[in-house]
Amino acid sequence: MGGAVPYIAHRPKRADGRRNYDAILSAARKAFDAAGSDASLEEIASQAGVAIGTLYRHFPTRACLVEATTRDGLQALVARAEGMRADGVDPLDALTDWMANAIEHFSTFRGLVEILTQSMYDEGTPSHAVCMAMHRCGAELLRAAQDAGRVRADLTPEELFDLLGGAAWVRENALPDGDGSTRFLHLILAGITVRDR
Repeated sequence: MGGAVPYIAHRPKRADGRRNYDAILSAARKAFDAAGSDASLEEIASQAGVAIGTLYRHFPTRACLVEATTRDGLQALVARAEGMRADGVDPLDALTDWMANAIEHFSTFRGLVEILTQSMYDEGTPSHAVCMAMHRCGAELLRAAQDAGRVRADLTPEELFDLLGGAAWVRENALPDGDGSTRFLHLILAGITVRDR
């Protein structure tokens, strides 16, 4: 698919640009945490102490702002997977650890699961490239656990990410006094793990 390359926001070189960029990102993280992915961009600009035009200069679309606020977490998931594979961590332990971290990140704020799911399949979204890298490293962890005979062989990477999305949705929508995603993950693992005969 030969669409236009999506815009990815980067921290400016000039000091005043960096200050504004950092202030907007900080305000956006707080706003998304409080109000989800539909948080008011005008309110984010106000909390950052900048005009809405300044926000749009750095982040032309809401998708660009969401990508910038979640980029570090997705890159950390990629690095975590690569690090565990390089360190020779037990394949099932590595997959389990990575799945728990993925669920936590996918549910950073309300609406993120849907955004990441769309970004995985839409090359025109700013988060597509990092989502692809994250999907690739999760698939590699899955294959390693399958090759070791620890996870059922018929589970596909797409199904794994569907399961992770479901668990993240549970966490994203949890009441303040409870989070069922840990039990949800345990149930997933019970269903995909190969038991010793």
